[in-house]
Amino acid sequence: MTAFLPVTRRELLETGVEQPDFVYITGDAYVDHPSFGAAIITRILQSLGYSVAVIAQPNWHTTQDFMRFGCPRLAFLVTGGNIDSMVAHYTSAKRKRNSDLYSPGGKAGLRPDRAVITYCRKIREAYPDAAIAIGGLEASLRRFAHYDYWDDCVRPSILVDSGADLLMYGMGEHQITELAQQLAEGIPISSITGIRGTCYLTDPVNTPWGAVQCPDFAQVSRDRRAYAKATRQQYDQQDEISGKVVIQRHGDKMLVQNPPALSLTQEELDAVYRLPYTRCAHPMYDKQGGVPSIEEVQFSIAHNRGCFGYCNFCSIALHQGRRITCRSEESILEEAKKIIAMPNFKGYIHDVGGPTANFRLPSCKKQATHGMCPGKKCLAPEPCKALQVDHTEYLSILRKLRALPGVKRVFIRSGIRFDYVMADKDDTFFKELVSEHVSGQLKVAPEHVSNVVLDKMGKPHIECYEAFQKRFYEITKSIGKKQYLVPYLMSSHPGSTLAEAVKLSLFLRDHHMHPEQVQDFYPTPGTISTCMYYTELDPYTMEPVYVPKTPQEKAMQRALLQYYLPQNRQIVLSALRQAGRQDLIGTRPGCLVAPDASAQRGGKSGKPHSSKGGASPRNTKKSTSKKSRRS
Repeated sequence: MTAFLPVTRRELLETGVEQPDFVYITGDAYVDHPSFGAAIITRILQSLGYSVAVIAQPNWHTTQDFMRFGCPRLAFLVTGGNIDSMVAHYTSAKRKRNSDLYSPGGKAGLRPDRAVITYCRKIREAYPDAAIAIGGLEASLRRFAHYDYWDDCVRPSILVDSGADLLMYGMGEHQITELAQQLAEGIPISSITGIRGTCYLTDPVNTPWGAVQCPDFAQVSRDRRAYAKATRQQYDQQDEISGKVVIQRHGDKMLVQNPPALSLTQEELDAVYRLPYTRCAHPMYDKQGGVPSIEEVQFSIAHNRGCFGYCNFCSIALHQGRRITCRSEESILEEAKKIIAMPNFKGYIHDVGGPTANFRLPSCKKQATHGMCPGKKCLAPEPCKALQVDHTEYLSILRKLRALPGVKRVFIRSGIRFDYVMADKDDTFFKELVSEHVSGQLKVAPEHVSNVVLDKMGKPHIECYEAFQKRFYEITKSIGKKQYLVPYLMSSHPGSTLAEAVKLSLFLRDHHMHPEQVQDFYPTPGTISTCMYYTELDPYTMEPVYVPKTPQEKAMQRALLQYYLPQNRQIVLSALRQAGRQDLIGTRPGCLVAPDASAQRGGKSGKPHSSKGGASPRNTKKSTSKKSRRS
């Protein structure tokens, strides 16, 4: 097995190195698998000939852990981990989570709140003059002044709060390669200002010409229209072809965001996946039960990056970008053979996916020269006329994976974009998806049923999902299988009134669906939906948006998705009365809950009215942060 990178001083010395070029600090446990950004960045640096030492989940109460390897020759590299540390710690109701899948044994509390800021401040305490570069999701999505749900206020760029020298946003392979080269050439990190996909702070007199200037931190903190305007400006410049430099003043400093890094070519992406990962968590965690997050991905293959689906509540557009980059068929098969050779492989490849599993082509041919259309959706509310729809290559890869010796089944468990499937005039992929790649249940994400809410989400209208659902069950029946759709559904998204929430509960009733867990909208940093939540404005139209914010209404909307649970009965009654839908209170078929008097006399509990053609009565929806889709 390929060795892990050094995690102790003794291991570093055993490699013949006394002072590492880079010290990489992460809020996650150390997992050397390409689904973890820390593994990719450290392995790239190693492949370029740099020495790297890893400090995973340091004790932030003292500087001792941060001084384990001394001050690195070139820089400290800091990330909060695969997800934002606040999302890792708190539910959408701001309650403390009791577990952390990215920590050994799933134990919570092994990273601090706002991990990037805390780690950087500890480094500064230990080594005031050290070079510090930050990256990963937490830094990437907080690069501008941003609304922070947990503090309920606008916070400045994380560069300001952390005191770091440079921020790498998005997928960081190009950025870290250029940064390492320039540091190795002796260029001070304070002078490294030209790398695409990075942000830095400078004196206003040094502000680049021709930049798009957002309203400054002070403005967006007090003026919600200014915040909405800034959000639109930032999103409209997130294209590697058309994007310009974006600036935002923070007090006496100017935040400068260089245009996004160029997407990796297929050859470059293949090279990333050829790096010598051990594909497992560090053995130092074995006695603690390992690291739970590796279980989801250990036998999975990521074949693409980016997502032109561009949902408003999703962070991918601002982080990975909307442009699709894919690995070659040869690279995917090579990884599959490595998985098959693993001693604990049982014959099942759990996923062949990515942010959206069935994207392998650019959304249209124009983007190669003109970039992605700013402010427009490729698929919503209807597919663009220029959309390229073709599952041929993806299907070919799946067939070759199924044919590999030692493979029993190949599943697709990451997001399938059902509207893209429906836009394909050839339903060969749809048929093979249902017959070969579903493990009893297929998870898809209509998110809501009200077209009013779906428009604010940037999702296709519900009629498209209903057509997909109908066809799914037709194919399932034709092959003699019992398989079910598990739809992701979200309560309390901006635009959702109680009336819209009632529509969603009626959809569940009519399709005989009982979601055991539901997802409340979570205003995570940097998304368009979070902008709507904070400003109560649509940043692209500046029109008012209804936002359910009080704990009482959010609880009502959530309960309506689980109206059949006895413990939700009273709050559902309140919700229906407030929505003016007393017609849904009763014991008649189609009613959601029984009235108080009936319940006291032992009347019916208001279980949902049965109907044809729905989903599994055991449909479940886990309330998670959704690693590549929602975090």
